[in-house]
Amino acid sequence: MKTNKILKINGTPLDKYQLEKYLEKIASNHNLVGKSQKNTYPIPHMLESFKVIQDVYNLLNEHLKIGISIHPAGEWLLDNLYVIEECVKQIEKELTLKKYTSFLGIANGPYKGFARIYVLASEIAAYTDNRIERKDLESYLASYQTKKTLSMEEIWNIGIFLEIAIIENIREVCEKIYISQMEKYKAENIVERLVENKNKQEQVFKNNGIKKIEKNVLNDMQYSFVEYMSYILKRYGKKGYSYLKALEEIVELTGTNVSEIIKKEHFDIAVRKVSIGNSITSIKKIQRINFLEIFEKINGVEELLKQDPSAVYEKMDIKTKEYYRNKIKEISKKTKISEIYITRKLLEIANKNEGKGKKSHIGYYLIDEGIEDLYKELKYKTKKPINIKEKTKIYISTIIIFSLILSFYLASLLNNNINNLAVLIISWILFFVPATEVVNQVISYTLSKIVKPKLIPKLDFSKRNR
Repeated sequence: MKTNKILKINGTPLDKYQLEKYLEKIASNHNLVGKSQKNTYPIPHMLESFKVIQDVYNLLNEHLKIGISIHPAGEWLLDNLYVIEECVKQIEKELTLKKYTSFLGIANGPYKGFARIYVLASEIAAYTDNRIERKDLESYLASYQTKKTLSMEEIWNIGIFLEIAIIENIREVCEKIYISQMEKYKAENIVERLVENKNKQEQVFKNNGIKKIEKNVLNDMQYSFVEYMSYILKRYGKKGYSYLKALEEIVELTGTNVSEIIKKEHFDIAVRKVSIGNSITSIKKIQRINFLEIFEKINGVEELLKQDPSAVYEKMDIKTKEYYRNKIKEISKKTKISEIYITRKLLEIANKNEGKGKKSHIGYYLIDEGIEDLYKELKYKTKKPINIKEKTKIYISTIIIFSLILSFYLASLLNNNINNLAVLIISWILFFVPATEVVNQVISYTLSKIVKPKLIPKLDFSKRNR
């Protein structure tokens, strides 16, 4: 059974200018394929990570009850687990395997098979220490797009992938918290036995403790153990002095001293606290970001559509603009041609027909008869479309044929006992009208499930002066 690949990106925080340049560089190096690989789907590992986060949350609650001090980063977790939980549920619901594999994938290198937008989001999270600000995110995406164009679908969904990357970071912090808490537990156990001389029945901190997340996660003489052991031995004053002296001697054998270890551990505690604080704050911020505004500012397609020769596109309402963009996305998937190229071709055709009424509007070549002209420009062969008159004939003919069949069937049932030709013909004629109504309703319902409804383009007059 194949296991899913895990995306792991580690990075030292960069300032805004450095990160923008770095994103330009990776954009140049990204070779892309049409789809992401199924074995890079991030949801299974995200759910596993959340389970680890929950286990650490439970451990912290247990330690609070028995009087062990909590790692400062753990305080963030205790107060905000519900935020992470809601985020995980939402991502699991929105990011299906089918949706994930439809994103452009990385063609080669260490991230081969992963969705390009997932890699980009993870890079941004790693090099900002999970601190996501709306304006900065806009700049980072714009920097990437100077070398490679992001699709509309990628920009719309980058928030989801940022949240996945952040949850993975929270898991890493939680693993550090777990080590720290278990080392504290170990220290309390030793002090109980050696300093306080408690027997097994009196001991609060048993050797078996609380079950481990990973069997191999603890090693001897962790910095967190030395720091906490030093702290609690000092509480005992003279009673703990000899043990403190022994601890210092053992530590010195490793080439360092207790004072240095305490400084390093305090630094690490501060780093973890900032990291998890950034992570949880960013999840909250991402959920409030209006990605439509970011999309409209940085998407190359949107900027090109605004150059509509008829000057109609900019006056349209939000839903109509979204309808146009989605139509471009559909054509892009169908033809395997980039959205930017399709939009440029749209503008070329519209500009050629400037001053010719509706033919100068880009929408004519997206959602009207002019779409065939667009396909010709793209050199994409399509089946000859059925015109409106032919569609009308087929629709009416279908209703008549099925109505005749249904009415005849009903008339036949009625005539079974009578067996009179005249009655059969008259009843057939009488049943035709109600049969037509039934057939019309059935066909209309069937078509509503098969044929996508077309949005009627609308203009937005809300911002105009009266």
